[in-house]
Amino acid sequence: MKSLKVIYAGTPDFAVPALQALIDSPHEVKAVYTQPDRPAGRGRKVQFGPVKQVATDAGICVEQPLSLKDEVAQARLASFNADVMVVAAYGLILPQVVLDMPKYGCLNIHGSLLPRWRGAAPIHRAIQSGDTETGVTIMQMAAGLDTGDMLLKVPCPIIAQDTGQTIHDRLASDGANALLKVLDLVQADKLTPEVQDEIFTTYAHKLNKAEAEIDWTQSAKEIDQTIRAFNPWPVAFTSFNGKPLRLFMSKVESTTSAELAGSVISESPDGICVATGDGVLSFSRLQLPGKKAMDVRDFLNGRSLLNVTLPS
Repeated sequence: MKSLKVIYAGTPDFAVPALQALIDSPHEVKAVYTQPDRPAGRGRKVQFGPVKQVATDAGICVEQPLSLKDEVAQARLASFNADVMVVAAYGLILPQVVLDMPKYGCLNIHGSLLPRWRGAAPIHRAIQSGDTETGVTIMQMAAGLDTGDMLLKVPCPIIAQDTGQTIHDRLASDGANALLKVLDLVQADKLTPEVQDEIFTTYAHKLNKAEAEIDWTQSAKEIDQTIRAFNPWPVAFTSFNGKPLRLFMSKVESTTSAELAGSVISESPDGICVATGDGVLSFSRLQLPGKKAMDVRDFLNGRSLLNVTLPS
């Protein structure tokens, strides 16, 4: 089969494995679209995004329009005469004229098993909601938000030790492999699109820092899911001595407690146990203001939270 001429659109780390897979494949990446460079870090220096860095290193043409809604940007995109456009966490809306431009349309690598979790934060919301399974879907893009026909779905289990980061990394890798399979099916004219059942759709709202504050009156299970979902961002936190104490890893203990929600009832190098509205939660990795994240073992070297009541 002949190689396909591909335009790739993505911005963050999630989009890197699929781009690299395309670069290493027989397909020809004609151009990479990514969001404009923005200041980052304490020095607010302008830095390349992860996708731009990979594309630049590979010598691929990089385009960074502010929008794809104007005619100049659309004419530039059309000039690449692509067979297909692949989108992964790009961050810009593709108008219908762009969706219709490539021969085989636009494909999206989406981090959930659609129609479950459409929207901005599917990985985090799946963990936060206690889903036992998520996955990646290669979708034919349509005008609506993640509404297009599903072309290939790859499931991924969520276990009790998973965080937003671990699932992110697995789905990024699975998405890259799934994309190459779909491109093979495109060339062989063997795609079997599946329409999404609207009954099962859920919207994954964008994350914000305010919702990361822990409410200890919730159940241990709910708090644990939130802590792991929000690792590495925005990171769940509670207040200690009037300052945020950030929590990265946790688990639900089998024990129960009649203590007030938020009460620290025990601590050991393996974890600090806190009474909740239902059950006991143990957290094992945390961060004090101005300090690096550390394991509880290191935190307890000269410090203690025993008998402290964390506010709800």
